[in-house]
Amino acid sequence: MTARAVLTAAFLTAAGAVQAQIAGARYDDPTTRYGHAVLGDAVEYGALVLRMQTGPARRIVLPHSRVFEDIAPRLVDLDGDGGPEVIVVESDLQIGARLAVYDENGFVAATPFIGQRHRWLAPIGAADLDADGAVEITYVDRPHLAKILRVWRFRNGALTEVATREGLTNHKIGDPFIQGRIAICAGRPTVLTANSDWTRVIGTTLADGNLSSRELAPYKGPDGFDRIAGCD
Repeated sequence: MTARAVLTAAFLTAAGAVQAQIAGARYDDPTTRYGHAVLGDAVEYGALVLRMQTGPARRIVLPHSRVFEDIAPRLVDLDGDGGPEVIVVESDLQIGARLAVYDENGFVAATPFIGQRHRWLAPIGAADLDADGAVEITYVDRPHLAKILRVWRFRNGALTEVATREGLTNHKIGDPFIQGRIAICAGRPTVLTANSDWTRVIGTTLADGNLSSRELAPYKGPDGFDRIAGCD
């Protein structure tokens, strides 16, 4: 049974009822069935719990072949309706990680799985990077190996890849946290990451479907991403 089917079966609402909005989210059902330990231990999660503004919490349970390989769910209003969607990292025991979006009704959209066991992606954030009215979601694909920044646009309930850039990263293997963020630098939404050898902080912007990167500061540790001159 799919996650959406599980959720629908468990939380049928009366016809015509106003749909409750998500107020918070957390992972549950810790499990060691994947055993990757990219975030410092072998514990991942088998369920996503959505806390609603009204009514009982809603629970999404992954099939046994997948886990949430992530730090915490991220709440972002991706479709502009005033209520948040939830961005997560799911990993399949055979074909690795993908970025997925859920809402109060369950699964909405996802990127393709990377395609190999124990291959992961590290989310950065979501914002309208190019002022086109749609929100872009950013992550680093295989931050310890490929080090590719990927930008996906969320529109009409679907994800479409917009642009990529190599030589950028935001996670060191074994760290229980992800570095970088999206900031406003010189008036523009800017994706902050490290370069591939962790010596510089890099700012990357999106325009006309293309990514442009520039060095912003020496890399001085995780807290340095919050203290970049010219970035809020």
